[in-house]
Amino acid sequence: MKKLAVLGHPIGHTLSPVMHNASIQALGLGGEYEYGKLDVPPSELMARLAQLPGEGYAGVNLTIPLKEVAFQGLEKLADSARILGAVNTVEFAADGMIGHNTDGYGFLKALEEAFGKTVDGDSVFVLGCGGAGRAVALMAALNGAKSLTLADVDVGRVKNLAAEIAGKAPYVEIFQCLEKEEQVEQCREVGLVIQASPVGMKKEDPSLLPPEAFRAGQCVFDLIYMYPETAFLSAAKSSGAQIANGLGMLLHQGARAFTIWTGLEPDVKAMRKALEGKVYS
Repeated sequence: MKKLAVLGHPIGHTLSPVMHNASIQALGLGGEYEYGKLDVPPSELMARLAQLPGEGYAGVNLTIPLKEVAFQGLEKLADSARILGAVNTVEFAADGMIGHNTDGYGFLKALEEAFGKTVDGDSVFVLGCGGAGRAVALMAALNGAKSLTLADVDVGRVKNLAAEIAGKAPYVEIFQCLEKEEQVEQCREVGLVIQASPVGMKKEDPSLLPPEAFRAGQCVFDLIYMYPETAFLSAAKSSGAQIANGLGMLLHQGARAFTIWTGLEPDVKAMRKALEGKVYS
């Protein structure tokens, strides 16, 4: 039996085992693979990763707060991880561990699926410039976004990300947006809004922006996937924007990771059905 898992700290909220085990069963691989979850603190990550191949693991996913730790600690990085500066998928190859990042692929695939569009030529507002926001902002910049407006309560995060994007995609216009009033105005101007902060992971979390920050004709994407509609998405919808939660991104980054580990195409329909059963039931 080959084992797969998602590692995080904490790890209780994850839906990765639900979707991966649904695919494994649908493919008739129940006797060959199983997917679980492991709570691993950041300080123990690299030592734990080194142990896993000996315990029968073929590969793992990484979630908060381990992606940057793995990026710093792994010697071998695929281009996807090197470009985004984070690792969410670790492949246990014959010649050692290789860090990949499938979040960027998952993000672009989810946008296309939800809104029928890419980021090419679009103006993009990213709220939250931590690990997830950083990845999607870089992905948008590298895939043809016309401009990026970066918003966060942490001034250092915004400035660091702006500098990183300027270095990797100097042709993209970058705006830094720190004050709430300014965020409302700037958000309303763009075509695509991405909510990448952790606010909304608790059901009672309020929206970081009011309905007047949104308008008809916008596409608003919240990376949080545990609920059909966060308060942020509800505020956007009330102003006529098209909305989507992060379920599609979770689905497609997971599908790509499964192929990296196994060389097989997963059953994406079974994965989607299992996720929707948990989130929309």
